[in-house]
Amino acid sequence: MPHVAMPNADWADAFAIRTSSHAITPEMAAHKIMSNRPDWVVHLMRFRDLVVRPFGLKSGARDSTDPNIIGIFPIMARSENSITLGLDDKHLDFRLVVEVQHDSPDQTLIRTTTLTKRHNMFGRAYLATIMPFHRVIVPTMLKAAFPQ
Repeated sequence: MPHVAMPNADWADAFAIRTSSHAITPEMAAHKIMSNRPDWVVHLMRFRDLVVRPFGLKSGARDSTDPNIIGIFPIMARSENSITLGLDDKHLDFRLVVEVQHDSPDQTLIRTTTLTKRHNMFGRAYLATIMPFHRVIVPTMLKAAFPQ
């Protein structure tokens, strides 16, 4: 499981989709993914922010005009083939790595890897609670961003 974006991660998953969009950069892919959130995902994230606010956790409320933020997540690192978004909080640290792999002139693989480092029992409980949603949300956002 070690990943350069978070070598100490204790949980990870990945989802991928193929697209014919060849001239796409990791940053463009991340913007497409984060800007194609279905309404139910937006509402779910707002609900999540309300629920975790009393616990002092960071919310998703961000200035989307900031060039160092994509969607609600700050950019942590960039390379030619990937961009890493993330947040560090008291319950867990989180990274979303969006990788672009140009397989052929008409085929590009877009892969998202989610990495977390849980710090305490609350981080473990939080991740267990959101996991069923995460496993639906990420593929849904990929399909919305890159329709077949």
